[in-house]
Amino acid sequence: MTEHLLKNGKTLTLRKPTKQDAAAMIAYLNQVGGETDFLLVGKNGCRFTVEQEEAFIESINANENSIMLLGFVEDELVSISTLSTPCNPRMAHNAELAISVKQAYWNAGVGSYVMQTLIQFATHNPTITCIHLGVYEQNKRAQALYEKFGFQQYGYYAHKFIVNGIYHDEILMNLYL
Repeated sequence: MTEHLLKNGKTLTLRKPTKQDAAAMIAYLNQVGGETDFLLVGKNGCRFTVEQEEAFIESINANENSIMLLGFVEDELVSISTLSTPCNPRMAHNAELAISVKQAYWNAGVGSYVMQTLIQFATHNPTITCIHLGVYEQNKRAQALYEKFGFQQYGYYAHKFIVNGIYHDEILMNLYL
């Protein structure tokens, strides 16, 4: 567990999830999905059951090359992030990064602190040599965050997402450690 003072004067606490967090995580994902079109799910779009989310938590916590972090301000879940690696030994050096933050905490420093923490985890893990992610082409705020931490664009996926009948392209980015 780590703590960080945010720009708004509040304290962000990061910790790994437990099975008891599953219901709160589903509720969080259903809420943040309605706050932006730049996530994989829309409002109330998370269709996992509590049991499925518990199983996912157990699987990521069991993988020593992966980490999930929940960000709390007081008792409010304000961020979920993952750095996950495949179990295939030929691909385990590649970690995929995903970060979400509640809109009320945008521009407070949550994303930067989470990013710093995930990259630190990866650099202390000799298996991981590359972190990759995909980001909506229109999500300039996220792209700026990733570039700030050294991510570089390496590819492009046309029409990756469809939101309200409109196709959106994805920018693929890597950080080599």
